[in-house]
Amino acid sequence: MWKQFTFGLAGMIVLAISSAVAGTYSIPAEKLDTQKVYWGNASNFEKAAKVDYEAVVKATPEYAQIKKKKIASGTAKYWIQLSMASDHAVRVISKVGKESDYDLIAATGYLGSLEPPIPADDITDLILKKFDDEDKSEK
Repeated sequence: MWKQFTFGLAGMIVLAISSAVAGTYSIPAEKLDTQKVYWGNASNFEKAAKVDYEAVVKATPEYAQIKKKKIASGTAKYWIQLSMASDHAVRVISKVGKESDYDLIAATGYLGSLEPPIPADDITDLILKKFDDEDKSEK
């Protein structure tokens, strides 16, 4: 009877470990596009999210200044302002990553295009809400 219990316990441990491993993902080095991974460790993650990066950049106050001041596309001022908008977007994405259960945040469409596709929740709205929270905290 004792041997059956020991084998049963060992079997449960192996099952638990294999279940945990099954939920772990990795993007192969040859498929990794660092321009599309905004937060997290692409070689080891369990809960992935996707975000519409363009929508996040367009939600930044820096991008709003481009529109408000009608800064011409292609000018040095435009590229500087767009770079600041991009930096702000990545900071907010990283903040959401740190505050949430998501351990990888990538561009919409990227994880799904991998073979095999990696499931990811769309958190664009969650990130856009952070800009509203920033606006409220500044007032």
